[in-house]
Amino acid sequence: MSAATRHGLALALSFLAGVSLTTVHTVWAEKETTAESNRLPLDELRTFTGVLDAVKQDYVEPVKDKDLLENAIRGMLSNLDPHSAYLDAEAFQDLQIGTSGEFGGLGIEVGQEDSGFIKIIAPIDDTPAQRAGLRAGDLIIRLDDTSVKGMPLADAIQRMRGKPNSSITLTIVREGTKKPFKVKLVREVIQVRSVKSRLLEPDFGYLRITQFQSKTAQNLEQALQELEQQNKKTAARTGAGLAQQPGRGVERRGGCGGRFP
Repeated sequence: MSAATRHGLALALSFLAGVSLTTVHTVWAEKETTAESNRLPLDELRTFTGVLDAVKQDYVEPVKDKDLLENAIRGMLSNLDPHSAYLDAEAFQDLQIGTSGEFGGLGIEVGQEDSGFIKIIAPIDDTPAQRAGLRAGDLIIRLDDTSVKGMPLADAIQRMRGKPNSSITLTIVREGTKKPFKVKLVREVIQVRSVKSRLLEPDFGYLRITQFQSKTAQNLEQALQELEQQNKKTAARTGAGLAQQPGRGVERRGGCGGRFP
């Protein structure tokens, strides 16, 4: 092997070694950076455990570890941004029910009075509550044998929901009725449409999205089609009415009637 060849080979090996060392150094630096970012903040964790221990030891009444830790998680997520939140299993199930628009229940919208009783805001059409004759303004004072006075609204709603074909008895106080009365209802699968609409007058419709659900886009498209159909029917009736009214200007009647083929 000539001296020039040996010299060239040595340079090539030196170059490859330099590239290999540079690559190894880069990979090692990336690993160190990743490890640093994944390392637990020990000082902050010591502070957290210290506060947790102080609360457990010195708070005026006993607090469960589970409640303290869940509240800490909620605080951590809620401080990220207004849209981040921690959901336990029950809250997650409620969220799924809300987004699906289907649940086993009675079909009533409710609120809570200052008196602590549950007030019916409105029964939903074609549901057990509506068919049983429950009205807006009725007060629910008992669910089965349990008084609702002072019961959190979420707990009352949870009690009224349940498996389809299961029953519950509501004790109702109604204005103008002397005594409370009981109504036994059988739960059904309640479907809540997230889009409400109605035709106000020809060519003018009202459409409202009450909440976003998995089928909101589908319901919106359906509501628009229904409005179009209602508008067509109203337009046809209006056109017929114009044709049957004597004494109107022919040009006026023809101009309006021309909009309804």
